[in-house]
Amino acid sequence: MSASGAARTRRAGPARRRRKIDERAIGLGVALGAAGVAVASRYLARRAHLAAQGGLVDWRRAERIAVNRLARTPGVLPAHELEAAAADYARAMGLVVPLLEERLGLALPGVVERHAVVSRQGWARANLSTFRHIIDRLESHLVVSSTDRGLASGVAKLANRFVTTQQVGFLLGFLGTRVLGQYDIALLSAEAKPGRLLFVDENIRATAAALDVPLADFRTWICLHEATHAFEFEANDWLRPYLADRMEAQLTGLLDQARSIQADGVLSLLRRLRTAEHPLETFLGPEQRTLFRETQLVMSLLEGFSDWVMDEAGAQVLPNVAVIRQRFEARRNARRQGIERIISRLIGLDLKLEQYRRGERFVAGVAAAGGREAVAALWQGPWSLPSEDEMAEPRRWVERVAPHTLAARA
Repeated sequence: MSASGAARTRRAGPARRRRKIDERAIGLGVALGAAGVAVASRYLARRAHLAAQGGLVDWRRAERIAVNRLARTPGVLPAHELEAAAADYARAMGLVVPLLEERLGLALPGVVERHAVVSRQGWARANLSTFRHIIDRLESHLVVSSTDRGLASGVAKLANRFVTTQQVGFLLGFLGTRVLGQYDIALLSAEAKPGRLLFVDENIRATAAALDVPLADFRTWICLHEATHAFEFEANDWLRPYLADRMEAQLTGLLDQARSIQADGVLSLLRRLRTAEHPLETFLGPEQRTLFRETQLVMSLLEGFSDWVMDEAGAQVLPNVAVIRQRFEARRNARRQGIERIISRLIGLDLKLEQYRRGERFVAGVAAAGGREAVAALWQGPWSLPSEDEMAEPRRWVERVAPHTLAARA
């Protein structure tokens, strides 16, 4: 070997050693990095699974989402104004409850005492407990147990929780800007607690201004509507368990169908959407669709009966009841546009609008055929509820349930 070659060899030796050291350092770094990633993944997976163990919904976050949305809605009232309005609602209830008792021939105890004036945010908080009761009751059916404790599984559970929380918060915020009054009754509650009336005064004031009707008259009109709903449930002790049993069966079937759709894939969902009369029916099997439609008949009767009573009895305390009704109906129809119409259809509010119309036509038809005595027979029991055909032809219902009223009016 030449002198120059020997020199190059001597210089290459330290270079090779440095490369080997660098390679070992890189390998050690990669190993340490991989270990760090593994540790971090296990930590994140554990945190994700722990967070997901809180359930399908982060209820505190859902409440914040709804409350923050409602706080930005125009027309927010300070607490002292809501408290001051309570006296006006008490006076209105003092007018309409005796009127209903006389008109319907039954006492309606306790409703005057069990009412409250609430803000939009207060309404959302009150209904959050109803949402929570239903979801907690059904969560064991919704959550699929898994022994997978990895990061991907934890993130998936956390994502489900996040999405469901956002949906509940958004829905409460959306509805909180629209509800005027509510007879608050937990149909699926294990305890048969009596219901109470809630009046969302911020929305009531805004609607009265939009309709250009006196606020005191509009408050009385809303009180009459909601007190009629209270009569329907409290004077007829069979109605609450009847609806509760059917809702329980529908919800259980809904979960079974949801799992079936998930297993069958997107194409199955699209086929169901094409054949369903309403998007809500997409997730119902044949038995649940029958229950759904029968329940809608009951809801139509509830809403239609209330509207009929408002028109029949309201004139005694509200000379302008026809004007209020006409303007309210026009505004209700005009609001069903654009994205709101889509949301209303998806969550079933469009069904409620049709329930008012169909139910009132039926009750008015019963009154025309058999008079007030026939109307009084509407709530005798489950057997007296109208069928689909009878809802369209009220006289057929009178012939079946109260035929003697036809002879009396002949």
